[in-house]
Amino acid sequence: MKEVATKSDGFWRNEIKIEKGERVLLNAASGKGKTSFTHIVAGIRHDYEGRFFIQGKDAKLLSNRDWTKIRSTEIAFIFQDLQLFPQLTLLENLKLKSAITNFTTEKEIMSFVERLGLSTHLHQQAGILSMGQQQRVAIIRGLLQPFSLLIMDEPFSHLDAENTRLAMELIDERRKEQNAGFVLTTLDPTRICEFDTELFL
Repeated sequence: MKEVATKSDGFWRNEIKIEKGERVLLNAASGKGKTSFTHIVAGIRHDYEGRFFIQGKDAKLLSNRDWTKIRSTEIAFIFQDLQLFPQLTLLENLKLKSAITNFTTEKEIMSFVERLGLSTHLHQQAGILSMGQQQRVAIIRGLLQPFSLLIMDEPFSHLDAENTRLAMELIDERRKEQNAGFVLTTLDPTRICEFDTELFL
């Protein structure tokens, strides 16, 4: 059985280091700061005390241009609130993201869509898809860019066990291709994937 590092005192007011390729499970109840943490790591929020370093640089000293580059080449994000464009179709949402980096071919995109059971919904507006379907679109979208760290904020909350398994298989493949790590937040302590470090709050 794989040994997992567990840190019960969590990350607030403690020194936490995430190594390249490390898989981190962040386990906490609602309101404990999971989403705040993911937004800080991705440079979306800057209203925090203490210091956060990314690639050896103090995050508060990075410019908007620096963060734009980091979020397009180093950090991918699957948002809890999905952040799809509801008036665009499923395929348009994916192509829009893919066009930013041209990292993923259209053939690969179509393969991901098929694997997650969304092929018949390609031309439907994202806003009329079910929450589970939208969540799968958001997962695919997060995988269309290069990344060293994939941040997933409760990415499976609307998925059943089988769709969670299929999504995690795809995530793992893309992660391994790039020797990347992840931070996964969850309300459910059920083991949905293998990880190296578990943080509790």
